[in-house]
Amino acid sequence: FFTFISSVIYSELPIGKVPPTIILEGDTGGRLDGTKWSSEELSGKIFILFYVDPDEADLNNHVSEAIKAKKFPRIKYGSVAVINMAATWKPNFAINMKLKSKQEEYKSTVYVKDLQKVLVEKWGLDDDNNDVIVFGKDGQVLFSVDGKFSDSQVGEIISVIENNL
Repeated sequence: FFTFISSVIYSELPIGKVPPTIILEGDTGGRLDGTKWSSEELSGKIFILFYVDPDEADLNNHVSEAIKAKKFPRIKYGSVAVINMAATWKPNFAINMKLKSKQEEYKSTVYVKDLQKVLVEKWGLDDDNNDVIVFGKDGQVLFSVDGKFSDSQVGEIISVIENNL
């Protein structure tokens, strides 16, 4: 019960707002190739961001599969998966191997490592969970859900993306 209350208090990003800029590099993380990643990259087209605890990686696979099935034009749509590396007992080398195989499967998705729960601290995203956020072309949050999606939420996120392309 307490966990439910705390996730309601600390969860989803406010709709219609551009969250504070986050930069992940060096000790805080970055892209799989070690280069810097900035949340300012989440503009110019519709972006979906998955913020994932590796222990909850499969929680919203039905969401990614539903979005993938829509074949949204990559010129208007992008995806980013930020992995909350500090939320798991799994060793980083094992997660890195899994991420490299995911990158092969989802070539156009940008994979980013958050080594110190920066998105939890700066954006208030739910720790130890699977959070999904849709950003508009101007970087504003259009949709945000922490945790497992219901079927109606899958329909909602698809509609939000379609209506903003």
